[in-house]
Amino acid sequence: MWEALKPLDPYRSVKAALGALVIGSVTITTLLVLMALQTRTELRIVTIFSIIATMLITQFVAHGLTSPLDEMKAVARAMAGGDYSRRVRADRRDELGELAQAFNHMAADLQAVDRHRKELVANVSHELRTPIAGLRGVLENVVDGVSDADPETMRTALRQTERLGRLVETLLDLSRLDNGVVPLRARRFEVWPYLSGVLKEANMAAAARAAAGGSVPGRADVHLHLDVSPPELTGHADTERLHQVVANLVDNAVKHSPPHGRVTLRARRGDAPDSLELEVLDEGPGIPEPERYRIFERFNRGHVSTPHGPGSDGGTGLGLAIARWAVDLHGGSIGVAESPRGCRIKVILPGSSRVPG
Repeated sequence: MWEALKPLDPYRSVKAALGALVIGSVTITTLLVLMALQTRTELRIVTIFSIIATMLITQFVAHGLTSPLDEMKAVARAMAGGDYSRRVRADRRDELGELAQAFNHMAADLQAVDRHRKELVANVSHELRTPIAGLRGVLENVVDGVSDADPETMRTALRQTERLGRLVETLLDLSRLDNGVVPLRARRFEVWPYLSGVLKEANMAAAARAAAGGSVPGRADVHLHLDVSPPELTGHADTERLHQVVANLVDNAVKHSPPHGRVTLRARRGDAPDSLELEVLDEGPGIPEPERYRIFERFNRGHVSTPHGPGSDGGTGLGLAIARWAVDLHGGSIGVAESPRGCRIKVILPGSSRVPG
């Protein structure tokens, strides 16, 4: 009956519904008394019918007001037991309907947090297992006498240790960013020498990995090109955090590049006053449009489509997530832009007046 009458329900407030209950009860009692006077019916019969009618109306209204609360109680108990998939109906127009909507939003947030927690534990466990297993294997071979503790063996152990250290460092960076404890120390800087230094470090790191026989040989053959216009262009940002952004984007582009490919780092003045636009372009296979919104998610390694695809070097899948958070700290934006070839990631940093202090 409540569902059938709901389209006719004019009340958008619990107070109005209770007021209507009182008015309806008084009206029915008055009508019954008038009928009794007209028909000379005994007062006790009128009283009995009045009580019965009032109780029915009260029960009807009370059921409509308390059923959402009963449903919320049942769903809350299920959530306490770990089931975050249940929801309550939110089709009322009064305060209880607003409460139901807020309850469903809270349940959805808790479900997302629980899912991310499980994914984080699973992914971190997976990421830590590989370098630890490799390091353990090297050390066991040395202890058992299978291999000597020569420089090459120690370099292998060192690479596994460095990889483990990089993973822990990126996790710590992400934790600091999540907790909002990373302050921004924005300052004005010259773009050309700054980006040139970042690319020089990337070249040196690639050459060192290739010389050490890393898991992605030949990446030093990728040519890094810097394009800054005008040459005297300046920016305003936290150079340490911006270094994380550019280094991660360049490293990701290098991993996707074909042999003897080209990665271009481009810098231009933005549309807004004092803003800065950065672009990183590669000649790799590109990113399919359905996957573009996911590449900045944590532990997302994308689609392995080439021998030098994401994850081929045991990457953590955290680099682009850290880049996004660092850009967000500046109040800027980062995303995949259209490109006729390869992948093009665009970063927009606001001017000095819009960078959070």
